[in-house]
Amino acid sequence: MRRTTPGAVLGRRTLNRALLDRQLLLARSRMGPEEAVGHLVGLQSQAPHAAYTALWTRLDGFAFADLSRLLLDRGVVRIALLRGTVHLVTADDALRLRPVLQPLLDRQIAQGAWAPGVRGVDREEAVAACRALVEAEPRTPGELRDLLGPRWPDADPASLVNALRNWLPLVQVPPRGVWGVAGRTAYTTADSWLGRSPAGAADARALVRRYLAAFGPASVADAQKWSGLTGLREVFAAMELRAYRDEDGRVLYDVPDAPPLPDPDRPAAVRFVADFDNLVLSHADRSRILAREHVRRVMTANGIVRGTVLVDGFVAGTWRTDRARGSAVVTVAPFAALAAADRDALEAEGGRLLAASDPEAGHHDVRFA
Repeated sequence: MRRTTPGAVLGRRTLNRALLDRQLLLARSRMGPEEAVGHLVGLQSQAPHAAYTALWTRLDGFAFADLSRLLLDRGVVRIALLRGTVHLVTADDALRLRPVLQPLLDRQIAQGAWAPGVRGVDREEAVAACRALVEAEPRTPGELRDLLGPRWPDADPASLVNALRNWLPLVQVPPRGVWGVAGRTAYTTADSWLGRSPAGAADARALVRRYLAAFGPASVADAQKWSGLTGLREVFAAMELRAYRDEDGRVLYDVPDAPPLPDPDRPAAVRFVADFDNLVLSHADRSRILAREHVRRVMTANGIVRGTVLVDGFVAGTWRTDRARGSAVVTVAPFAALAAADRDALEAEGGRLLAASDPEAGHHDVRFA
């Protein structure tokens, strides 16, 4: 055990400002989009265009075309990783992180809803058959169901394709995920798409260090919530980490070379945070960013995670964009009455977002529900 004895107690506002700072939300960063995606250890991307807003709200000078270009040039890819959900990550991280997270992905199939549908399927045989198909040309889930289903007639074709997404590192190829372009989900293997295979052994300690650098200080339970991995207590115990406590007595850890924690009273500008953003998904205790009484207004029973607005650094409402006939409208639904200055700031920030996301729309408007 090389962890230091827990030291200072960190209040909710200190944890809030630290999270905003590391998430590039306390002040917009001058990082390029590829560097930012790497720093954030990816962006959840099951909503294929959410990453564009996620980067716009974090980066100074970001243009939506920048991320489209990175996708097309294979600098970033969309692949199942953290929590078994689709993430947009750098090409290096697609190869580096997948081996670390493979136990989670295997457990999801063995213990999840798809398990009965693939009972009796030889995994190695199915992986080899799928690899041959998707490396010949990218294949949609429907095509894989049609091509693989007859080979395993006793299996459920949909469950088989979902299992293969976890058993085999499959990336979703463009135009899926390119801004303003419609595209069906189509898979090929990460090593085929990127022209190289994963290098080096899986390193859970490196994953924990990167998590703390982007989301800390945080607990073991927080890291497990973010990653979906279990058994991280032993990983933390083998690391040299700085230790604190929160106001409820939980031990929080940080990397030894972390920057000084920001002043809890430092002002935080309003922000529009994307759907499914890891900002609200990466802690077992979300109260540093999202009050407990508002969780169900952000995260719905059917698995949707709505876009949120931050006021004074905390989630203060949800938002959405509606597009029709040359019009783009942002609608903000605050959880409580807003101060006039905060309402004006959100209206101005929403206008800037529409100018970036929908420059060709003839009509822009920011409304409050």
